[in-house]
Amino acid sequence: MSDPHETRASLLVRIRDQRDGTAWGQFVEIYSPLIYGFGRKHGLQDADAVDLTQEVLRIVARTAERFEYDAKLGSFRGWLFTIVRNELRTWLSRQQRIIVGNGEQRLEDLADDATESALWDQDHERRLFAWAAEQVRLEVQPATWQAFWRTAVEGQSGKDVADELEMSIAAVYLAKSRVMARLKELVKELD
Repeated sequence: MSDPHETRASLLVRIRDQRDGTAWGQFVEIYSPLIYGFGRKHGLQDADAVDLTQEVLRIVARTAERFEYDAKLGSFRGWLFTIVRNELRTWLSRQQRIIVGNGEQRLEDLADDATESALWDQDHERRLFAWAAEQVRLEVQPATWQAFWRTAVEGQSGKDVADELEMSIAAVYLAKSRVMARLKELVKELD
């Protein structure tokens, strides 16, 4: 049985094989909410955002076997953003021809590329953190996770958390450090 962490590092290589259900499942789990959220933020109804997500995933599936990652040419996230933005523009353009003047977002209402790209990157980072946090939460003991979450995310003091969890302060900070290191490792593998 393969190590699940090993597969994350090679996800972009693995999705080239359309029969690799595990890789595609992981890819969809990570990127579908990002694509869907982008569509919703631009005024798409739920069903339309789902359609946008499916179309983008179809395009990625069609082109993944030819995708060669080269950091000099840009990030995978940037490549995916370009596909999502183009598909959204296509969808909005079709809708603009069908429905004119109904108050829905129009193609020209899209923000400039730099703004959209920055928003995409922020959303990607949030969603990547949420995905990685869920993976790590499942890997560690509940007290370790609570020590991390309460100190790093909720901003509680190490002493208060140590008292509540009946741990030493050193154990709280060690748990926080280990979880942070694992989160960074997962994010780095995918980003």
